[in-house]
Amino acid sequence: MDSHSSDVFRPSSAARVQARTQRPLPLNARMKARQSSKIRELAEAVKSAGFLTLDEQAKALGLSRSTAWTVRKASHKASGLSASIINRMLAAPELPALARTKILEYVEEKAAGLYGGSRSQRRKFAARLSIEKLPVCGQTEPTVVPEHNGITRANSERSWVIPEGPIRY
Repeated sequence: MDSHSSDVFRPSSAARVQARTQRPLPLNARMKARQSSKIRELAEAVKSAGFLTLDEQAKALGLSRSTAWTVRKASHKASGLSASIINRMLAAPELPALARTKILEYVEEKAAGLYGGSRSQRRKFAARLSIEKLPVCGQTEPTVVPEHNGITRANSERSWVIPEGPIRY
């Protein structure tokens, strides 16, 4: 009995598409999705505080309209929010407490490597932050000195410590 190529089982195109969509996303894609989600949470926190227009949001975040638009749409380049953008947002006098908390969570996760980046890149990011120079809202103080995601403070100082070794998920 001859076996022709037409007799060999071949899944339908729909089955092949379904098999592709059931595969887990690559690690880099999952990191980017997590980062975009956190940036969207920040934008939502500003909106929920009553800053509805782009101008109001830009002023509350201490950013230009175009940068506020990028935060609002969570359409940042691969590296996400830079340390200088974060410093400007945290220095904004009208920044809502929930938005400050979301920014600090973002900083913790980015410094811990949950959004990618080499150890050197994460160290440089943390070094560029000027969190120690900023007044901290009483509601967010517990999130500033966490042991969450491997980030700790050394001797209650305000310097970020980047965890050693590979990142575990």
